[in-house]
Amino acid sequence: MRARKSASSPPSAPPPAPAAGREMSAEAVQGFMETLRALNPEPKTELHYRDPFTLLVAVLLSAQATDVSVNKVTPALFAAAPTPEAMAALGAAGIGRFIRSIGLWQSKAKHLAALAEILVREYGGKVPCDRAALESLPGVGRKTANVVLNVACGLPTIAVDTHIFRVANRTGLAPGRTPREVEEALLRRLPPAFHRHAHHWLILHGRYVCTARRPRCAACPVARFCLYEGKTAAEESAAGHAEGRGGEGEEKGAGRRLTSPPTPRGRPRRKG
Repeated sequence: MRARKSASSPPSAPPPAPAAGREMSAEAVQGFMETLRALNPEPKTELHYRDPFTLLVAVLLSAQATDVSVNKVTPALFAAAPTPEAMAALGAAGIGRFIRSIGLWQSKAKHLAALAEILVREYGGKVPCDRAALESLPGVGRKTANVVLNVACGLPTIAVDTHIFRVANRTGLAPGRTPREVEEALLRRLPPAFHRHAHHWLILHGRYVCTARRPRCAACPVARFCLYEGKTAAEESAAGHAEGRGGEGEEKGAGRRLTSPPTPRGRPRRKG
């Protein structure tokens, strides 16, 4: 029997509305995305992984956890279980020993063990580049499938997490009441040329610039396109930067460079 999937919970609060509930014009959308692309032409996930399987594992672990916390536990986990066969052999109890510091680690350990068994039994130990197949795996929902399809398979999917949901609604880029609505709006409103990397451009922008509590509007490279009426003043943006970004999955050291992640010393460079 397959392990039950963990349901992804909808945002707890209504999305921040742009001015008068408006959407950006097509011209503004083009300028917004061109600016993010110019700043970071080849954005990468901040999750550490080696191959499609370890990417799938890392993304599953990152649900309701930060990339930083996941990157702390995956080196030892991947050393012990670098393949689906090894992960299945480790079992839920064995996996759990490596991921206890991650939120929901018990259910995630069960999902990973069951997922690995299915990959070995039904897919020859390979991660399928097929949405239906991915979403049939324990613990894998639409967002996780979108990340794997985008990063591992090179498909133009857009996974919507809390950062992208906030950015899309706050700026007027692609307003929606649910992550699925925002995903569909992004695919509809963004020119196809931006689909391949849109997930990473927007998640990094939301993580380091358009933050939840005090967005860095004074330092934002796309502020001129944004419809958000509550743009913060320069001193408030600076205060938000100095606070180190508490809350909503944001990490220390954020905001050092617009739309680009910080590179801690000694960190192996390799998601999301």
